[in-house]
Formats: sequence, structure tokens, C-alpha cells
Amino acid sequence: MTRVLDFLRRPFVLDLRALALLRMATAAVVLTDLAIRSTDLEAHYANMGVLPLHVLYERNWNAYQVSLHNISGLWQIQALLFLIAAGFAIMLLLGYKTRLATVVSWLLLVSLQNRNPIIGQGGDDLLRMLLFWGIFLPWGRMYSADADRTEPKPASYSYFSAATVAYVVQLALVYWCTALLKNAPEWTTEGTAIYYALSLDQVLMPGGRILYQFPEVMRFLTFAVYYTELLLPFILFIPVGVPSWRMLFVVVMYGFHLGISLTLFVGLFFLINMASVLGLLPTPAMNWIDRHVRTRTQRLQLHLARLNSWRSPVRVNVESSLNLPPKTIRMLHGLRNAVVTLLLAYICWWNLDSIAKPSLTMSEPLRWFGYLFRVDQHWGMFAPAVFKDDGWYILDATTPKGKHIDLNRQGNPVTLRKPKSVVSLFKNDRWRKYSENYLFVSNAYLRPYYCNYLLRVWNEDSGNSPVQRLDVIYMKEVSQPNYRVVKPTREVLCSCETALPAK
Repeated sequence: MTRVLDFLRRPFVLDLRALALLRMATAAVVLTDLAIRSTDLEAHYANMGVLPLHVLYERNWNAYQVSLHNISGLWQIQALLFLIAAGFAIMLLLGYKTRLATVVSWLLLVSLQNRNPIIGQGGDDLLRMLLFWGIFLPWGRMYSADADRTEPKPASYSYFSAATVAYVVQLALVYWCTALLKNAPEWTTEGTAIYYALSLDQVLMPGGRILYQFPEVMRFLTFAVYYTELLLPFILFIPVGVPSWRMLFVVVMYGFHLGISLTLFVGLFFLINMASVLGLLPTPAMNWIDRHVRTRTQRLQLHLARLNSWRSPVRVNVESSLNLPPKTIRMLHGLRNAVVTLLLAYICWWNLDSIAKPSLTMSEPLRWFGYLFRVDQHWGMFAPAVFKDDGWYILDATTPKGKHIDLNRQGNPVTLRKPKSVVSLFKNDRWRKYSENYLFVSNAYLRPYYCNYLLRVWNEDSGNSPVQRLDVIYMKEVSQPNYRVVKPTREVLCSCETALPAK
């Protein structure tokens, strides 16, 4: 029986050094996300922005979703919370007070995402779950300031627990659910999904512009993407040749997401996914990495050792602080594994949504736990079909003299001509996602806040020509099959005015 169990658990035995790389990569992505979001503190997180707190509570709030970022509508308070989050993310990157840094980073990320759900995307769910499972993983045992301070050097780099099972299953769920949700003919039979995706000028990157010229290649890649997402995760559960299968998975996923980043503007989505698979790196790969970076790591640890001179008055390691007997420690480990197993079962059940019969999916009264701890997730990128309503925005502002200028083009005269690069009109992917959600009729309540925000910010800049009216116009261009092009239709989504001070 022991041999059978050892055989079955092989796919879930991870290298502690790979988990350390996963920790550092996750922390780096969190810092990058904070840096990008920080450029829009007022716009996205303050009451003077596009989603004031009272609008969030009235229109887009779940009672179970708690957010520290909701304690104030001032951008200065948001900036303070961003700095705190960055500090703990740096601690996580260095592996200093790793468990505490992981928990706080997760809490602050959940809080941040809850503050403005309108700008969220699928990658945010995965980043949140990496930190969540990281709470239960020993990803601070190697390459960290904690390694020499609190933990003895491990006798073996191999590690297995319920948390490693949860991590591997979570990665598989991402791709399985993504594939199963893509049930439209353009994915399963027609092979036109990538053609339609690259027809979206809002996300089209230079690499996608080149690929768009080859219909047969796009058709092949459509099926390749679909079956890669559907079938490749199965190799993570093969109990023989585990190192080879894992390396295959990591290499394919890196190529897969690198290809996405070169063709489509998806923000941090590709980086989050590339970081997420680092924990799968097998021992042979980690031995090679360890040999090549050991000298640099040793130098880094000399600097990190200086952090050990400071001792926190709060001890968060229950086992070491209480000097518990081995039997009690084993009992706590067993309890932790049981909790993680229940959490994983809950998350698997949650993911049955939209891919199973309604009788098998989770009922609404049971979802409070998922909303409260933000283990809710949905992997529906370009599913069930690719969005067809493409187009671009014109921010038609009127000056007191009746001149029309486009705020989306630095105040140049308004033109209905399609820009050469629609994607360049967006400051970052958060704004692109906001603009996408802005179109939906169900989100019409957002429109006046966005319109008035743009009008105010433009007029506050003394270098700009004052404007007294703004029309938010969308030039709708529905994607057509076989490279057909339709004439864009002009839709005025919102209009707002302001009284300019008398001179």
C-alpha cells in the first residue's frame, strides 16, 4: 500500500527550490501590478474618479467582499495602502517573514481587486489564487532570508502535501475550464476563433497584425490552442516520467503565453500565467539552475542575513513559538492538510459552473465562502465565443468657440477616421478593460462618471484648451467573417457639460 501511495503522489511532489522561484515570481508580478495600478490612483480608486464608493456600493457590490481600500475615497489613503502592499510584496520577494508577507499580500490584493471590479481580468483570479495557495506552501524554505534564520536546511528538496496537490490541480483547472467554456463552433469546428480575436483592433498587437494575413495558419492555431488547453493538463497527473512531463508542460505554456503577448494586448495576463508554472520545475532543472545561480544566491543571502538582526515582537510561527511536541505538530499538519483538501474540493465544485449540468453546480447560498475569501474564479477568456463588437473611442470635446477636439488624441481635431493603432489609445490594460465594460448596457451607470472625470481632468491642466462639453462616442465596427469590413456606426454613449469660469 505504501508503494502504491508513493506512486500515486509522484505528480504532486514538488521541489522546494521551484516553490521558491514561484514565490519570487509571484511577488514580482504583484509589484508590477501595483506599479501599473498606481498611475491611476485617483481615476480608479478615489471618489473623484470613475467609480466613487457610493456607486460601487449601490451598483457593483457583493456584501461578502471586504475591502480595506473602501475606508476612504481619498487618493492619498489609496497611495498609503499601495505603499504598504508594496512593502509586504518586497518582503515576500526576499523571503523575509514569508508566511506573514504571503498572508498580508493576499489580503491587500483581495482588497484592491474588490475596490474596482470593473477593471479586473482573468489573470487577476490566478494571481489571487497563487497567493492563496502560497499561504499553505513552504515557498520560503529556499532562496529566502528566512532560510538560515528559522528553518534548518532540508534533507531533501522534495516536498508533498495537500497544498502541492491543490497547486497542481489549480493549474489544471485554469486550462481545462478555459477549454470547456469555449464551446462555440468557431473554436470546436470552424477554426475561426483566432481570426476573430485578431480582428479586434482593441487588443491587436504588431505580431497579431502579421499573423492576421494567414488564414490557414490562424485556423491551425485555433485548434492547437483549444486542444492544448483541453489535453495538455492531463500530463500533470501521469505518475511515470514526471520530470519530463513537467518540463514539457512548462515549455509549452511559456511558448503559448509568449505567443499571446506578441499578438494580443492582455496586460499582465501572460506574465501571471508564466509565473504560475514555475513551481512545476522538476529537480533536474532546479539542479541546473542551482549550479548556475548559486554564487549569486550566496551573495544575495549575505545581504539578506542583515535582516535577521531585527526581531519582530510578534511571533507568527505557532510551532516554534510555542515549542509544541512533535505529536502535536503532526496533528496540526494533518489538520492543515484536511483544511486544504476541503478548500480544494470547494474550488473544484465552484469550477463546475457553466461546464456541467445546473443540478451539479454550486447553489447560491453556498457561494458566500468563495466571495468572502475570493476563491471564486472564472476562466472564460474568449469564451464561449470571441467578442465581435469591435471599435474605437472618440472623446469629442467642444471648446467655448465651438471647436471640436478629440481628448483621446491629445486635443487634435476630431476625425471619424480609424486610427492606425487602436490599442495605442489605451494607457494600460486596466483602461482597456474599463472601456470594454463601459460599452455594456448593464454598465450604463458608469458612463456619466467617466465622462465628467475626463472633462474635469482635461480642464484642470493649464496647458490644455478649456472645453465645456464632452461626447463619449464609440465607433462600432462589428467583426465580419472572411475579412469583410462594414462601415462603422457612430454611437454616442454619454454627454456631459461643465460651466467654465468667466475670464
